[in-house]
Amino acid sequence: MAGAVVVGVGPGIGLAVAKRFVKEGMTAGLIARSEATVKTATAELEGADVLPVTADVADEGALRAALDRVVDAYGVPDVVVYNAARLQADRIGDLTAQQHLDALAVNVVGAITTAAHLAPAMAERGSGSFLITGGMPLPKPDYASLSLGKAGVRAVVTLLHQQYGAAGVHAASVTVSGGVAPGSLWDPDELADHYWRLHQQSPAEWIHEFVV
Repeated sequence: MAGAVVVGVGPGIGLAVAKRFVKEGMTAGLIARSEATVKTATAELEGADVLPVTADVADEGALRAALDRVVDAYGVPDVVVYNAARLQADRIGDLTAQQHLDALAVNVVGAITTAAHLAPAMAERGSGSFLITGGMPLPKPDYASLSLGKAGVRAVVTLLHQQYGAAGVHAASVTVSGGVAPGSLWDPDELADHYWRLHQQSPAEWIHEFVV
């Protein structure tokens, strides 16, 4: 079975998604900024065929190199999950222009870089899923930069569908409306099931945003 790439495989959704996909027999490239994070994820996935790679998603060269390592090991992925985000509380006026750009680099531009690097090969093959962790179904004034980032994610999904949907690439987001925690309405293991179901949809069934 073709493999998965999880960008942002930290504790919570990223690790739960990786577990869900390897449970189905997939290989998985695990990408995170911290070596400790990818080591922990690898240990949690003991027995699975995974490749841990460190990269800062805001560093285009490092991110592309990490993606190349996964492709070299496993081939063009069947599913890509972009789960990286800068989760911080801030209001309009709290951040400098550079701080807004830094947040945008993680929340949106890293997803664009990942898609630009992998989606053309997925489209050439004629199949694949590109899934992004969304949020903020409505903007929240106490989370201005994250609200802007998640609005950007919705636009990225729409653009990817317009560019690659006809070639068989399913672009979609899972919009998480609350705080992720085990046993809550946003239990990471239950959220991971939504990513799997999106990946399993046939083109006639495709949806592009699942709100939970």
